[in-house]
Amino acid sequence: MELKVMCLLTLLELLFVEPGFGQRGDIDIIELMKDKLELIKKLDEKLKGVEGRQNDFEALEAKLNATVDEVTRQKAEVDKLKKENEGLQMRLNATDEEIDKLKQNSAKGGPQIAFSASLSNFGEIYKGPCTDKALIFKRVFSNTGNGYDPNTGIFTAPVNGLYFLSFSTYGYNTHVMGAILMKNGVSQISTYEYPSSDGSDSGSNAVVLQLAAGDKVYMELWDNGRVFDNMNGHTTFSGFLLFPV
Repeated sequence: MELKVMCLLTLLELLFVEPGFGQRGDIDIIELMKDKLELIKKLDEKLKGVEGRQNDFEALEAKLNATVDEVTRQKAEVDKLKKENEGLQMRLNATDEEIDKLKQNSAKGGPQIAFSASLSNFGEIYKGPCTDKALIFKRVFSNTGNGYDPNTGIFTAPVNGLYFLSFSTYGYNTHVMGAILMKNGVSQISTYEYPSSDGSDSGSNAVVLQLAAGDKVYMELWDNGRVFDNMNGHTTFSGFLLFPV
């Protein structure tokens, strides 16, 4: 608009200040006025073009500001993801270290604990009924880690861990047949058969127990119970460490 005002002022100067304007007989004032008006029109169009370009510039500036804001937001998001990735990488590294430790322990062998024994180490043996109901498995097949004591029939856990324990019992129909797996004096699982008309009975059972170092596991007869064994290994007691805890 300031440009338009300046143009009008210029026109006024041309119309009223130009010397000798009314004395030129060869100039058609109407044509001159038309030229001046045409000039004003052209100047006005140019002014509108300038204003339009200014509007375009303002729109471009607004888009540029919006782009800057978006870039700033995306940078903040990238920084956030970068921090999260660093945290994940730290946890991954810690996991890798734990895996390496487990591999090293596995390579070293770790604690190796296993035992297996049967009741009779010579001839035939009938055990029970009796006041001392503890079963002592004399014939030792294996005793890695020396957790089993063949003198007492007790397995003492050398380390904290989960242990797999199993046993089998065999007997004749004259008495209750079966036995109870005990842990520190508390019954865990058992086998059991009433006296019956058939000639003999057998049973087996197994369990996974969490034992602390020093816990004692052993077998006991039922009241008035009896089991039988010979060198064929009918009545047995076995166990091994699954893994430390």
